[in-house]
Amino acid sequence: MDNLFITVPLILLIVVVLFSSFVTVQQGSIAVTTIFGKYNRSLYPGLNFKIPLIEKIFKRISIQNRSVELEFQAITVDQANVYFKAMLLYAVWNQEEETIKNVAFKFMDERSFMQALIRTIEGSIRGYVATKRQSEVLGLRREITESVKEQIDKTLEGWGYHLLDLQMNDITFDDAIMKSMAQVVASNNLKAAAENEGQALLITKTKAAEADGNAIKIAAEAERQAAQLRGQGVALFREEVAKGMTMAAREMQQANMDTSVILFSMWTEAIKDFAENSKGNVIFLDGSSNGMEHTMQQMMGLHKLMEAQKP
Repeated sequence: MDNLFITVPLILLIVVVLFSSFVTVQQGSIAVTTIFGKYNRSLYPGLNFKIPLIEKIFKRISIQNRSVELEFQAITVDQANVYFKAMLLYAVWNQEEETIKNVAFKFMDERSFMQALIRTIEGSIRGYVATKRQSEVLGLRREITESVKEQIDKTLEGWGYHLLDLQMNDITFDDAIMKSMAQVVASNNLKAAAENEGQALLITKTKAAEADGNAIKIAAEAERQAAQLRGQGVALFREEVAKGMTMAAREMQQANMDTSVILFSMWTEAIKDFAENSKGNVIFLDGSSNGMEHTMQQMMGLHKLMEAQKP
């Protein structure tokens, strides 16, 4: 009976020791063990064996990407308050032993690490913004991010971490400054709109003037060509009349007839045409025999001049 009381606790102790000799590490994390408070080794994902009762799990470290959101205030060189909202993405630098030791032992706990990380980022951004004017901050979003990344990455590397990304999600100012900035933007937009409208009106007026000028040129050219054609038509008409008179005169000469009959006939036809188509206008003609003779002499002289000019 005494042996039974001794055997049962012994068996239970062996079972407890046996189960405590194995530890499971989840995927995406690394376990750090200590022996009597001193770093011993790192356990990786899966089932691991550890020295029972002596080797203890000190900390489980996540090697997955982690993010944190930040909200803080900074002051520019011209004493304007700037409010930032940022998102920080970071992870353990690598899985080497020294890196894991830094992550496990640099800070007392996770809360202390996060506080140091946030204060370091805030201090870096505030130091950068303090050298800039309020009007410059919005245009320097990328420069602020790059400057902070360069400084923070070196600090995090000493802690065993690596900065993956830093995003400035929102940059705002006090309400009074935001209203004044909105007014400036609105006035600039109105100025740009007025300038664009002026340019458009100038272009419209210029095009209209060019179109009017071109229309005048086209009309003048058309009038010139029409006058030229009218002159050519009159000249051709006179030439044809002269040719007809010449042919008629030759035929009458061959028939031994007086050619003045042609001129007399044209004279009477002209008077008849004036009478029929004058539409009430008064036309004075010298209808005497001397006038007719004078007119016929002029026409005969024109005929002789045209005959002399022919080659």
